[in-house]
Amino acid sequence: MPYEPPTHTVERSLRATTGARTVAGVDEVGRGAWAGPVTVCAAVTGLRRPPEGLTDSKLLTPRRRAELAPVLESWVTAHALGDASPQEIDDLGMTAALRLAAVRALDGLPVRPDAVILDGKHDYLGAPWKVRTVIKGDQSCIAVAAASVIAKVHRDRMMAELGAASDDYTDFAFGANAGYPSPVHRAALEERGPTAHHRLSWAYLDALPRWQHLKKVRFSAEAAALESGGQLGFEF
Repeated sequence: MPYEPPTHTVERSLRATTGARTVAGVDEVGRGAWAGPVTVCAAVTGLRRPPEGLTDSKLLTPRRRAELAPVLESWVTAHALGDASPQEIDDLGMTAALRLAAVRALDGLPVRPDAVILDGKHDYLGAPWKVRTVIKGDQSCIAVAAASVIAKVHRDRMMAELGAASDDYTDFAFGANAGYPSPVHRAALEERGPTAHHRLSWAYLDALPRWQHLKKVRFSAEAAALESGGQLGFEF
């Protein structure tokens, strides 16, 4: 099915309505994985015409993503990556971990963006960043699409290298599943249990009786406040 190529429409709107001169597109990968970090890319593209075939990374084959990523890294004005580790995800929760990874990516850019286009409907960045959320922004916005491809290829490569780094990880097939759910991944978890790279607060452990004792329970700010008798706070 043909797709509409991404455009600079949202970026032009931000420039016109906010006076932003530098606009970054931000996208994440790894949110739903069982293992590995959540990775965020921030990309600044200006208003130049993008490389042919740019779209949301999920609409591209692995081979095409791998071909396109280095082209994009050379084409963008600037880009930076940020990760939040499995341990940070367990300790903070996914929303706060996403913000941590995104801030690390944005702080890695050579120039602080005046505005950010964030893929999705939920602004997990918040103040002081000026954010425009765009549902399916990775398909419609050039900067976000570029960020999605760079982030996906970077994290997939990271997980493949992790899977090849030790015989202890071979059975998990991280090179094939990038830490996401798969029959092979589940079978390895049942047999070997989670590694140091798995998220231990994730619900998959509920289905693994042999390893349930390893599950981490993260207390929300609300629960902590109630336990201590203090005021209710916010929950990530």
